[in-house]
Amino acid sequence: MAAVPLPPDYPLRSRRLLLRPLRESDVEALVEYRSKPEVCRYVPFEPMDEASVRGHLKGIWARTSLDKGGDVLVLGIELAETGELIGDVMLSWSSAEHRSGEIGYVLHPARSGHGYATEAAHRVLHLAFDDLGLHRVTARVDAENVASARLASRLGMRQEAHLVENEWFKGHWSDELDFAIVEQEWGVQHAAGCPFDEADA
Repeated sequence: MAAVPLPPDYPLRSRRLLLRPLRESDVEALVEYRSKPEVCRYVPFEPMDEASVRGHLKGIWARTSLDKGGDVLVLGIELAETGELIGDVMLSWSSAEHRSGEIGYVLHPARSGHGYATEAAHRVLHLAFDDLGLHRVTARVDAENVASARLASRLGMRQEAHLVENEWFKGHWSDELDFAIVEQEWGVQHAAGCPFDEADA
């Protein structure tokens, strides 16, 4: 199956979460967690202020569909019960030719430890494989970010590489862990009864 342009039907639902495009009313919540140094420690952005957040909302975060290779979709992670925005998740359609993509995730530290990031990322993998028709999805993780590496493993992603000092990142040489899952593995995982599917609507 070839990858096809994808205009998702929002919100994307899981047991506890709604994934949907970011909007102007999210500015305060976005600044609340994206301004924190501990949130930005392992990700390729610096702490963001209100002006930066508003600029992104008018730029890359305004995208609501994946139309071609190279497009990036960023969705807010909202608690279904309360409507609170607690983080965001990213799906990049890296290549149309190779049907490849990449996921990423950012969560408010006060909401960590409850499986929200795993649930949101798993829902996005459904989007990547089942709806967009990708063949392979990767996640790039700073080697010091143990929690994020564990999350990738919980999603059924294989660690394929440990790149030593591959990037000058925030003032020092950093190691990168590369994780991946391909469509056959995704299919086997769910045919066997993946526990995350019990949480997906």
